[in-house]
Amino acid sequence: MSELDPQIPSAFDPFAEANAEDSGAGSKEYVHIRIQQRNGRKSLTTVQGLKKDYSYNKILKDLKKEFCCNGTVVQDSELGQVIQLQGDQRKNVSSFLIQAGIVKKDHIKIHGF
Repeated sequence: MSELDPQIPSAFDPFAEANAEDSGAGSKEYVHIRIQQRNGRKSLTTVQGLKKDYSYNKILKDLKKEFCCNGTVVQDSELGQVIQLQGDQRKNVSSFLIQAGIVKKDHIKIHGF
């Protein structure tokens, strides 16, 4: 029976980094950046999952000024506040959020074609 005893490694914890609370914005939740197709060539970029600590209107104001597009903050019953921008701004928004220090690169999910 001593040959069949399982060896349980105790030094390595594969979930240690997932349990660490020192990670910054969106530690457990992802920020989702999606694109929605409208009429023909028109599209809409949505950003959801930002922390509630941030002022969505100030982030929206900076995004609109940076990328020369219109946008709004929509209150959704399931998702909370969602930022909507005109056009395909997925890569621009992700780089802006990373450079501003709002979200780490690991916590951003970009959806769409």
